[in-house]
Amino acid sequence: MLSQNLIFDADDTLWENNVYYEAAIEGLIDLVDHPSLTRQQVRDVIDETERENIRRRGYGAEVFEDSLLNALCALRGSDTPDAAEVEKIAALCAGVHDMEMVLISGVESTLERLSARHRLFLLTKGCEKEQLRKVEKSGLAGYFVEAVVVPEKDVSAYRSFATARNLPVEHTWMIGNSLRSDINPALACGLGAVFVPHPMTWSLEADRVPDPSPRFLTVPRFGALGDHF
Repeated sequence: MLSQNLIFDADDTLWENNVYYEAAIEGLIDLVDHPSLTRQQVRDVIDETERENIRRRGYGAEVFEDSLLNALCALRGSDTPDAAEVEKIAALCAGVHDMEMVLISGVESTLERLSARHRLFLLTKGCEKEQLRKVEKSGLAGYFVEAVVVPEKDVSAYRSFATARNLPVEHTWMIGNSLRSDINPALACGLGAVFVPHPMTWSLEADRVPDPSPRFLTVPRFGALGDHF
């Protein structure tokens, strides 16, 4: 295979991420202990609150913590949380703010092999300071030509990324665990895409599975990328 441009997602593709958010959400559902709503109905309120806050403010640990506070108030029927509730939410979110860096199995050895044959880029979304701190903490930065953080990963973001670096779409692939943010928008602007499923992918990243295509691959684990590239 000719040398390719491989663009990697970060959270839940290279390292564990959503597991820490899920733990905080489950803790909030326990804290609410709603008298009439099911756990799923409480989760639906939390998810909708997250969607609205992301739309207005973007991604990041602080926005997430505020979303839990806002959802708690909505579920309690109050305007503002009391001091004890603020403290409990802060404790639930401690693992999100200072998450342990756990690389997904096979990531580093696979990146090492791929970087000898291809140009690797990292493209992630969210709070730039938070995301770049995770990149540094991961110890993986040296495998990438460049690490870039964008507010949202949509068709426009992929097109701009490829155009600014003169990356020919026919030799460029996006690799990640999110159908909504990694796979479908990359395919829509002509890039190839490799779906690496993760069992703890954030529910808000769900989307349709693309139709079969030579430019769309699914691999069972990160290490299997070496079989294709």
